[in-house]
Amino acid sequence: MVKVPLSLLAVIIDGHDPRRQAEWRARALPELGDGAGNAVADPGGNGQDGPVPVVPPKLRPGSSVRVIAPSRSLAIIGPGVRAEADRKLAALGLNVSFGENVGECDDFSSSPVAARLADLHAAFADPDVDGILTVIGGFNANQLLTGIDYALVAAHPKVLCGFSDITVLSNALYARAGLVGYSGPHYSSFGMKHHFGYTETGFRACVMEDGPITLTPSPQWSDDAWFIDQAERHLEQPTGWWVLQEGETDGIIVGGNLCTLNLLQGTPFMPPLAGSVVFAEDDAQVRPWDFDRDLVSLLQQPAFAGVRGLVIGRFQKATGMTRDLLTQIVASKPGLAGLPVIANVDFGHTTPILTFPVGGTVELRAGSGAPRLTLTSH
Repeated sequence: MVKVPLSLLAVIIDGHDPRRQAEWRARALPELGDGAGNAVADPGGNGQDGPVPVVPPKLRPGSSVRVIAPSRSLAIIGPGVRAEADRKLAALGLNVSFGENVGECDDFSSSPVAARLADLHAAFADPDVDGILTVIGGFNANQLLTGIDYALVAAHPKVLCGFSDITVLSNALYARAGLVGYSGPHYSSFGMKHHFGYTETGFRACVMEDGPITLTPSPQWSDDAWFIDQAERHLEQPTGWWVLQEGETDGIIVGGNLCTLNLLQGTPFMPPLAGSVVFAEDDAQVRPWDFDRDLVSLLQQPAFAGVRGLVIGRFQKATGMTRDLLTQIVASKPGLAGLPVIANVDFGHTTPILTFPVGGTVELRAGSGAPRLTLTSH
């Protein structure tokens, strides 16, 4: 079992120290899964220490990205959205290829576990692939977790980006292989023709550039079905980020979609919570009482006492969530007492969205003025 004291978290590997990365992988590989669904030992586990985060090499102009479908199939993405996504990614200088099974589609708009695992493993194993984009979210990426070859992932760290259901992958790969993954746009997200600048800028800064990133609220946002009618978009005026509880902290980011993260509870794939800043959002299917109970479930995890802060993403209108209701939810939780909490942040199922690193580090400043988030390792 590989453990790293919290005192060493201040010197997190930044992806540019291959000696340190190789040293950790050499220690970790015997403990990691074999991709055959066998039980795996826990390098970071749910205890007080965690894996040494490994930031993958940045994508650059000329890099190759592989599109895979760990959840729903590429078959559900229309040709217009695909053409626009290909155009945008080419404009970033990225060469796009597709997994062999990415277009398979079953009665659940997905594909067999074996097909999805084959594409995931092929993407990590292929030396000509520099990064991985997921097609879209869905409901079943957790089906893959017992079959992933975590030793392969640890030996070939690469950018993997997606959100929603991909939360289980990014958090499990961090917990099991130390890989820093990215909650950010899917391949299909790049198919948005208009009002995509904030999302693209955040993606580029996080996975294609070096140095700290100070995140800022988007100037406008939308909760419309952009993929149905790209020409007729409805934009909302900015409401800023909300300080629900003041304070300052820093820590390792875990989380993403809250109800999806909670699927990892009690499994070997749950990321360490001690020393973390939890990012949490939910989609239009969730109502305030659903978010409340999902949050309580996370708070009841034994390691939650080590969490340092909470960042909540913007809710879709259909949820009925308001600032007042969310304030009541947060204030009623003894487990959040004394923690800085900000909300209405630009990630989740509205657009645009920022990109953040699961396993990276963040400084959270929530005072009487405007809240601030700075990604210090990504």
